[in-house]
Amino acid sequence: MQIPYQNKEIETMQRPALEELQLKRLREIVNFSIRTPFYKKRFAKVGINSGDDIKSLKDLKKIPFTTKDDLRQNFPRGLLAVDMDDVIRIHTSSGTTGIPTVIYYSRQDLDNWTDLLARSIIATGATKSDIFQNMMTYGLFTGGLGLHYGAEKVGMTVIPASGGNTKRQLLLMRDFGTTVVHVTPSYLLHIHSVLPESNLTVSDLSLRKAYIGAEPHSENVRLKLEDLWKIDAYNSYGLSEMNGPGVAFECIYKTGLHIWEDGYFVEIIDPETGEEVPQGQQGEVVFTNLIRAATPLLRYRTRDLAFLIPGTCECGRTHRRLSRIMGRTDDMMIINGVNVFPSQIEEVIMKIHEVGTNYLIQVEKDGAIDKLIVKVEIYSKMFLGDARQLDGLKGRIKDDLRASIVINPIVELHEPGFLPISEGKAKRVLDLRPKF
Repeated sequence: MQIPYQNKEIETMQRPALEELQLKRLREIVNFSIRTPFYKKRFAKVGINSGDDIKSLKDLKKIPFTTKDDLRQNFPRGLLAVDMDDVIRIHTSSGTTGIPTVIYYSRQDLDNWTDLLARSIIATGATKSDIFQNMMTYGLFTGGLGLHYGAEKVGMTVIPASGGNTKRQLLLMRDFGTTVVHVTPSYLLHIHSVLPESNLTVSDLSLRKAYIGAEPHSENVRLKLEDLWKIDAYNSYGLSEMNGPGVAFECIYKTGLHIWEDGYFVEIIDPETGEEVPQGQQGEVVFTNLIRAATPLLRYRTRDLAFLIPGTCECGRTHRRLSRIMGRTDDMMIINGVNVFPSQIEEVIMKIHEVGTNYLIQVEKDGAIDKLIVKVEIYSKMFLGDARQLDGLKGRIKDDLRASIVINPIVELHEPGFLPISEGKAKRVLDLRPKF
């Protein structure tokens, strides 16, 4: 099989040369960072006056971690390292605490990001002959515009559909022969459930690839999507603070996400101690952006939990691979003293053939006891049979969940369409416990 590369020299660079390139770019970014009051103060405390003081990549560990709170406390321009005249775009987070995080981009910053996104697309085997329908929301959220520009650089025909309006999405797919989509996994599951309402089947469409991201999902969700749509689904990873999508991407072999290490320096740390963990051990992902001057971020704690995959990929790329995101340090639920991640529940229920495309995890208080309710949509035909079948399915789901998470959950079975539908990032957890 011929391996598709965008820049084979960099993508297959041997480790010493790649680390030399990282060190060169780290020194440059430190020189930009020191222009900001935030990093200037931090560097002074550890004896860094310029990029020349970074003698090796190990010196990065002298610099304290940067967090989302640091970005919020320095809103709006405390982390801006270039003149505003050199800024050509601003992206911000939703600002759930009232103060958003803001990222500024220069022309070169955007070109660097676009280049990595084009590399990501080519790594999946897509080409300029593909028709790319972008179902991610456009606007201050980075998910839409990022891959849009990457796809255009590859030469693909781009349909900027944005999110929502499901029946129109299907008509666009049919009318223009869409072959590749960028979408959240939960929304692509939902779109499949709407096919009958649009008098369409999978065979009426030309779809062959999907780039799925923006929300944590299990391997079983990917497999379900591939089975339902008869396509290849590729995991995409990114975060707004690092630019957006394209920090890491799967290649044609789908054995982990290649971190584009010429653009991002990665560490995996113990979230409690901050110490780096051995390769292959799960921890919190920390990134340093090596290719963005306008808003430099060094040792940024993502709160995402993952691990570095040992060994090399069959594709020949030397950039290390990241596992799928296993959860977040801030989405862990503590239920009656037991730590539970939503991803553990999804992993169990999506293995069960009768389960449909939507579910909701609800946590309530029953006196002093936490109550876990897992609401699952199942296929309509299940409600036409013997009630004992439903009871058996409910019992099987409950037993499988209890074996995985120790908690004894309440399981509710519902018909398709009963649970709320999300056309963006899916809201899978509803915690109704009183907040003190």
